[in-house]
Amino acid sequence: MTDNAAASPGTTLVRPPSLPSIGNIIFLSLLFVLALNSGQGLLGDGDTGYHIRAGELIVQTRQVPAEDPFSLHQPPLPWTAHEWLSEIVMATVFKIAGLTGVVIFFAVLLALTHWLLYQSLRSGSRDIVLCVIVTLLATASSSSHWLARPHVFSLLLTVIWCHCLDGFQYRGKSTLGYLPVLMLLWVNLHGGFMIGLILLAIYCGGNALCAIGGGSGSRAHIGKGKQLALVFVATLAACAINPYGPEILWFPFRLTSDRFIMDRVTEFLSPNFHDVLPFKYMLLATIGALALSRAALNLIQVALLLLLSYMALYSARHVSLFAIVVAPILLRSLESLVRGFPDRYFRVYQARVRNLLAIEDNGHSRLWPCAGVMLIVGLGLAGTLKYEFSESRFPVAALAFLKQEPLAGNMFNNDEFGDYLIFAAWPAYRVFMDGRSDMYGEKYGSDYLRAANAQRGWKEVLEKYSVTWVLFDTQSPLTAALQEQKDWHPIYSDRTATLFIKDIPAHAPLMKKYASVRLAPARQRHQMTP
Repeated sequence: MTDNAAASPGTTLVRPPSLPSIGNIIFLSLLFVLALNSGQGLLGDGDTGYHIRAGELIVQTRQVPAEDPFSLHQPPLPWTAHEWLSEIVMATVFKIAGLTGVVIFFAVLLALTHWLLYQSLRSGSRDIVLCVIVTLLATASSSSHWLARPHVFSLLLTVIWCHCLDGFQYRGKSTLGYLPVLMLLWVNLHGGFMIGLILLAIYCGGNALCAIGGGSGSRAHIGKGKQLALVFVATLAACAINPYGPEILWFPFRLTSDRFIMDRVTEFLSPNFHDVLPFKYMLLATIGALALSRAALNLIQVALLLLLSYMALYSARHVSLFAIVVAPILLRSLESLVRGFPDRYFRVYQARVRNLLAIEDNGHSRLWPCAGVMLIVGLGLAGTLKYEFSESRFPVAALAFLKQEPLAGNMFNNDEFGDYLIFAAWPAYRVFMDGRSDMYGEKYGSDYLRAANAQRGWKEVLEKYSVTWVLFDTQSPLTAALQEQKDWHPIYSDRTATLFIKDIPAHAPLMKKYASVRLAPARQRHQMTP
């Protein structure tokens, strides 16, 4: 008896759950890798900690701070808390689920970002094989800057932004109206909002140049250019709706034009091509595909490729943006290249594409991503997944010691430790330096580097800021220099951090109590370089 015959009239046949689509597999794979295997890596930067504390402060005071509350410098330094909305989100997640919840939250955001990138590529191409290849290459390239920090919101919004622009430019969709609304959110989440304005300007300028050049499509370019110009004005106006008003527009330019910061903060330096770096393979693949492809790039694509390549080569921080923006350009070039295959190979390739499309078309259930997120969240709430700041990277044990032996006076600390100290020890302790290099600038940054690297005049720096105790890398130039000084004594040392106190009357009991402390071996780490 067949299934249809067995079913009685009026009975609804229940379809078995579909297999996960390729898009679902991409989402779930990223989610599980990040949450189950690489979650600790998302806490590889102490900035996560100070963002949480800043968010808590904003919620408590119900205002965005205009001055720095975390450092010891007086008078308080002017501070542009341009990521205030992200910080509120992070503080809220932390209040509900702790650091593990923060890690899971950003793991979901990153998985969603690259799933949307795949969906965006698929919306403009039927070649599912190339869509998967380009998505995986872009994802691997982007992974160099995966941290539980507000810039992840910029990655997500960049994918959506580019999809809206491409949909309008190449597929005639009415997607421009979303951009001012997205910008209203973006400008309050992260300083990366500027890339949205730049991309919009490139599309507008590209259409204007094509219209000036004349040709059969000039009228269409004029119409598109006018619409893009109007949306640009509306988007620019949306940027002003933030706690700092129009002044926020200058913040990214002040930061990127500060050579002291750009030449010394690790994430602003150029990528190190001696490392295993998927970005270099994506860049080479793009160059090769463009060289061999028969399809010419239009003005917009050329501008995007040149700008994002320059940005990524100039600063490793921009590699993730390169991967997202250049992915559609690489896909189009690869499609043209594949179409040039000999007929026999092209038919075999097309057969494989049709088979994968059949699987994809039968697997659009949202059950799989939802179930994956629920599983990870459940493991986090149950305590099976647990993430904290690493003791091998941050002064976790040293801070536990400080809680037993509290110190008064001004501290000098490793800048990377500063973000963790704000998270774990503020307001009891205020830092000398942390990851907000844009706020400290050259004035404090140069003093920090002179002392951190034990360069000429380092003692004068400590005296200038009335420093009475130092928490620094166990193996660092400053630690080695302090070890040679008769008026500085270590009272705690592990493989990560060493705590020195100055020989002053208030410290006499501690110096006597911990007179036998010796330095432990460790690796050297510095966020800033001389």
